[in-house]
Amino acid sequence: MIICLLLIASCASKSHETTENDFKINYTKFTLENGLEVILHEDHSDPIVAVATMMHVGSNRETLGKTGFAHFFEHMSFNDSENVPVGANRKMIPEWGGSRNGGTSNDYTVYYEVVPKDAFEKILWIDSDRFGYMINTVTKAALEREKQVVKNEKRQRVDNAAYGYTEEIKRQYLYREGHPYNWTVIGALPDLQAATVEDVKSFYAKYYGASNASLVIAGDIDIEETKKLVKKWFGEIPRGPQVEEMPPMPVALSETKSLYFEDGFAKLPELRMTYPTVENYNKDKYALQILGQLLSESKNAPLYKVIVEEEKLAPNVSSYQYSSELAGEFVFVVRANDSIDLDTVKAAIDKGLNRFESEGVNEKDLKRIKAELETNLYRDMSTVLNKAFQLVEDNEFKGDPSYITQTAKLMEAVTTQDIMIVYNKYIKDKNYVMTSVVPQGQLNLAVAEANEAKVWLEEVKQEVANEEVSQGAEAVYKKTPSKYDRSEPEFGQLPLFKSPIVWTSSLNNGLEIYGIENNEVPLIQFDLTIPGGHLLDPKDKSGVANLLSDMMMEGTANKTPAGLEEAIGLLGANIYTYSTNEDFHITGSCLAKNFKETMTLVNEIILEPRWDEKEFDRLKQAQATNIKGREANPNVIASMVYNKLLYGEEHILSIPSSGTQETTKDITLKDLRKYYQNLSPQQAKFHIAGAISKNKAKEVLGSLENWSAEAATIPEFQVPENPKANLLYFIDFPGAKQSVIQIGKLALNRTHDFANKLNFANEILGGGSSGKLFQTLRIEKGYTYGAYSEISESKTIAPFTIRTSVRANATLKSLEIIQNMVTNYAEAFSDKDVELTKNKILKGNTRAYESLGAQLRMLQNISKYNLPTSFMEDNQKELIAMSLDDYKNAINMFLDEKGMIYVVVGDKDTQFEEIKKFGKEIVELDIYGNTIN
Repeated sequence: MIICLLLIASCASKSHETTENDFKINYTKFTLENGLEVILHEDHSDPIVAVATMMHVGSNRETLGKTGFAHFFEHMSFNDSENVPVGANRKMIPEWGGSRNGGTSNDYTVYYEVVPKDAFEKILWIDSDRFGYMINTVTKAALEREKQVVKNEKRQRVDNAAYGYTEEIKRQYLYREGHPYNWTVIGALPDLQAATVEDVKSFYAKYYGASNASLVIAGDIDIEETKKLVKKWFGEIPRGPQVEEMPPMPVALSETKSLYFEDGFAKLPELRMTYPTVENYNKDKYALQILGQLLSESKNAPLYKVIVEEEKLAPNVSSYQYSSELAGEFVFVVRANDSIDLDTVKAAIDKGLNRFESEGVNEKDLKRIKAELETNLYRDMSTVLNKAFQLVEDNEFKGDPSYITQTAKLMEAVTTQDIMIVYNKYIKDKNYVMTSVVPQGQLNLAVAEANEAKVWLEEVKQEVANEEVSQGAEAVYKKTPSKYDRSEPEFGQLPLFKSPIVWTSSLNNGLEIYGIENNEVPLIQFDLTIPGGHLLDPKDKSGVANLLSDMMMEGTANKTPAGLEEAIGLLGANIYTYSTNEDFHITGSCLAKNFKETMTLVNEIILEPRWDEKEFDRLKQAQATNIKGREANPNVIASMVYNKLLYGEEHILSIPSSGTQETTKDITLKDLRKYYQNLSPQQAKFHIAGAISKNKAKEVLGSLENWSAEAATIPEFQVPENPKANLLYFIDFPGAKQSVIQIGKLALNRTHDFANKLNFANEILGGGSSGKLFQTLRIEKGYTYGAYSEISESKTIAPFTIRTSVRANATLKSLEIIQNMVTNYAEAFSDKDVELTKNKILKGNTRAYESLGAQLRMLQNISKYNLPTSFMEDNQKELIAMSLDDYKNAINMFLDEKGMIYVVVGDKDTQFEEIKKFGKEIVELDIYGNTIN
């Protein structure tokens, strides 16, 4: 078992003295002859290994005209390499039961995986081959295909998203032309389209040498054996040229710059103010981070009190410090209520800052924030992958893998004086960049005298010849010589999942308790689940449970909203309430030493709600704002309409659990009080995972014995026979660069005899990046950034759903591919697929319950669906016993394509005539799911 409070072991180049009580991560560091710095962290708590490789190159190494290249190269790196089969990087790792991905920032590119222990050497083989042996395999066909994938990513995250261009606008005006942060990480589509194979090879030669990287391996490893394997697999990678270090490049603005932008997707006005500050690891960063929390992140915060409580301009306000390698930013963000003038918001921010200047820093607030930061340190380091990320970043950018020890000390040392110093130095009377993003046609809401911001907008064209891509032929090249056999290594010994020990108990009032003791970190996570949720909402007032969950955190009979928040924060704890379709939850986390005090507050929240009219009015306004805001998200629109069609008008699940404009407008505090009577311990379940024994947990939870109420009768709703099947429903989203597609049908509930079988059968079709949907629509065709399928889990009958967002001019072709794939899925399912499914799921289970959060979800499944504590082992036995006929039967029973509905949210002007060629009857709907005649 790993314990975070360990002395740092075998550490090279210690830059700071540490003591026994410091927060630390133990590690061993060494450097290969080629300059690659390697950090190893041993953790035997689970039979898994995490690997993270960080290249010291991000978008800050690019030049104008070639923006987005670091991110594009990350994508290219996953395609092919000399000693690994084509497509294996994306496909094989999930098939081994692992997960993998990469990420690019302003400053770095990171590649990472988590795999079962038996695949450890295999991941070193794949990782090292991608790192040192991929460049000869790059072809023009692979380049063109990956361009489409990255362009789809930009369309999905930027072009098709409300406020998606805000970052681009801010960077243009905050960082002068030529500054490495003047452009976004994803870059410009014209730059991407112009990229050549020569550009890829040049970039690799310049930045992908071993001396420009750090490698971290964390998990169930042997240090000495791992050193030998690393030298074998990574030791021959070329050192590469010396990459010149970039010094900090802070910016100073000679004047404040105010910009406006009409956003065709946004439904609410948003104001952002960005001040230039300091780079990462600068000593001022820590005070600025705490300043951000002090200004807005609590009910005592001056910006919150002015903007949210007093002037009721927005449901919330955010302020935060963001530091990168070369520079930093302090940001204020307010997404205002519908039709609010942003001049009013700007004036309110000024008023809040003036109040902060006059009142100064509240010592109790500072103490609360530091307590929360202590808990967050442990929470953030509770998985091997998170520890790998921390070690690799601090090594690459600070030269000290253990710098988190100093980070903890520097945050703890921040004083009220430090906070006022950075406020006066970087915020007070300083220039900034301000963006007013307003809905189309509502320029009157923008800050007065703002200048129009210009961004490049892609035009949707149905026929674009160079967007038809394919895998193409493999590259012809001479393989790089090696003194080692670089063919695929064998698996190690298979580590089967072994369930953690689950203990159970109960209280006299009927509350059942499920627990797992886990002493890896001194943390506890807990969840109280009360059956009902949205199912107990009055249908014509859907959203009551959701609103009550917000209301219960707004103080108690003895504590104001600010007082409750402060009491929780001073413990370094986190408590929140939320409602789902079928349950109401009170959940949270805390340091183990503070569990008793935390549960005292939970008890108070349950038994002594405040019922504050003023807070109710504020929350109801926030609910209305959020409902309006979701109209800007095509994915949310697709999901809401999809559920409405599947469940039918009479079923409560046809309405979002947060409600609609119609169902929420007449909700009163009386409705919340009435729903509160449904919260009973008689059918409730308390789940707890962490550093606490059964006896101690039960002793503390005895405080809940005072809670008593009769359990509510949960209504049953009839599900329609689905007369709307085999139709295509189209919703116009003008100007959409992508079409959101959801396809599916109601299938079964979690307690159905075939629930596991259908989940297993879905794995080949849509289970992650190795699934046929992803492999075809993204890898082969370049139509999308991702495509997946799943069966939702609930006691109510739940749908099987296929989800993807495809580039607009590939909508018809994507629909045809999916239809053909589903229609032929049972017939095409093979004995090879059976074995692949078994391997993928069995090995994936080894990392399924590593974190406390995952263990909590395991307990929730056991209690909700009345599963034995050995259900994971039982599921494995069921999987191993399944024959090919079992898979085919499950597919034929539940995945009949003719019984499915198709929902498409896209641009009508360019796509409506196209999808008529699909051959299904089309019904046009508005964004609320109403038929358009």
